[in-house]
Amino acid sequence: MDDHFGEDVAATYDDPSGEMFAPEAIDPAVDLLAELAGDGRALELGIGTGRIALPLARRGVPVHGIDLSAAMVARLRAKPGGDAIGVTMGDFATTRVPGPFALAYLVFNTIDNLTTQDAQVACFENAAAHLEPGGHFVIEVGVPPLRRLPPGQTTVPFRVGESSWAFDRLDCATQAMSSTYVTVEGGRGEFRSIPFRYVWPSELDLMARIAGMERHARWSTWTRDPFTHESEKHISVWRKPATA
Repeated sequence: MDDHFGEDVAATYDDPSGEMFAPEAIDPAVDLLAELAGDGRALELGIGTGRIALPLARRGVPVHGIDLSAAMVARLRAKPGGDAIGVTMGDFATTRVPGPFALAYLVFNTIDNLTTQDAQVACFENAAAHLEPGGHFVIEVGVPPLRRLPPGQTTVPFRVGESSWAFDRLDCATQAMSSTYVTVEGGRGEFRSIPFRYVWPSELDLMARIAGMERHARWSTWTRDPFTHESEKHISVWRKPATA
């Protein structure tokens, strides 16, 4: 797994005006994760700058994180309470830490950062290995916008502004995907592209079965709205059996 979240990304990642940092985006996620963790520990795969881990820890849930980006983790460490959260540096698909945990979770499309099916399967196996019997694994990930692609088109814009543009490029044959960001300021342009692999809900369920887990729930929001044909993302929860 390559680190595409270096200093250039980390420096602007925490955007207070962004939707993902609004209380209405964070609070329901923390509520559900805290409920699933109960009195146990939580493991965040791809902890980043601590957008979810810090408020979850403030709820009394002990949180440990795994992340590949030293630049992102440095932002976590600089925040109040960030130095109290344990972080192990490494690829979250394979890196092991002392457990067990009642909850493991991946949020905001982070599963797509693993750009091969084998790596995504390994991530499920790694999560299951960290969970105690009866523990839960949670993923938040978008549904790929393939319905917006007319024949012959591979690109879907998702941000169009006066000086910045962003678009997704998707390959329906390989499930390869990339998000590209273009910004022009003061006559100078910047370009950044991050590779992903989009993954279907049913494919994730099969990965969970391979890892010895069973699906517990699937919703379209953290407040448990039903997942439907029109849903643009899903919150999926799998459970490790309480007994072998």
